[in-house]
Amino acid sequence: MFETPRLSLPLLQAAQAQKHITVNEALVRLDGLAQLVLSSVSTPIPPGLASDGDCYGVPVGATGAWAGHDQDLAIYSNGGWIFATPQIGWRAWVVDVAANALFGSSGWVMNAVALTQNGASLTYEILEFDHQITAGNTSAAVAAIPADTIVFGVTGRVLVEMSGGLTGWKLGVAGSDDRYGSSLSPALGNWVRGMTSSPLAYYTDTDLVMTAEGSAFVDGEVRFSVSLMRLSAPN
Repeated sequence: MFETPRLSLPLLQAAQAQKHITVNEALVRLDGLAQLVLSSVSTPIPPGLASDGDCYGVPVGATGAWAGHDQDLAIYSNGGWIFATPQIGWRAWVVDVAANALFGSSGWVMNAVALTQNGASLTYEILEFDHQITAGNTSAAVAAIPADTIVFGVTGRVLVEMSGGLTGWKLGVAGSDDRYGSSLSPALGNWVRGMTSSPLAYYTDTDLVMTAEGSAFVDGEVRFSVSLMRLSAPN
C-alpha cells in the first residue's frame, strides 16, 4: 500500500530517498482536506492566480491542468496542483456561493442535509437580498420566494428608514398581506421575524409584498432573508 485508504496520503517506503518530499505532500493534502473549504466547485478552468492551500472541487469537463480530474479536489501547492478524491458523505464550505455542500454520487450538492445513493436530496437554504422600496401603497420583491419550496419564515431589517409618514407596514404575499408581520416599524434598524405557523409550500415563484399602513411608501430599503426547504427527485 502506497497511500492511506481514506485521504490518499502518500506513505513512506522502506529505504526511500528524499523522504521529505513524500512527507510534505502528505501534509499539504491533509492541510487542504481537513475542515474542507473549497473556493468553488463550478470553476472549469484552473485560476491564473492561486495561493498555496487554495482548494477547488473540479467540475465535469474541466480543462488545462485539471483535465481528466472530474470530481476530484485540486489543492494548489508550490506552483502546481495536488489532487485527491472526495468520498461520499464529505462536507465542505464553498466560498463563492457561501454555502455548505455535501458530496454524493453526482457530485457536490449545495445546502444538502441528506442525499440518497441515487441523488435525491433534502436541502435547507436562506435566500438573502436587499429590497429597494418603490413609491406607492405596496412594494413587491418580485419572485422572492422560488417555486417548489417549503417556507418556514421570513426575516428582515430596515437598512434605510422609510419616509412618507407611515405608521407601520405589513409583510406578506398576494392574498395574505400580513402573513409575515403587521404593524411593523419603518424606522432604521427595526426588524421583522415572520414565522409561518406551519411550513408552507409554494408551487410557483411568489412575490414578497410590503403594504404601507397609515400612508404610502416614498422610499427606503429592507434586507430580507427567506428560510426554506427544497426536495429533489432521484436520478
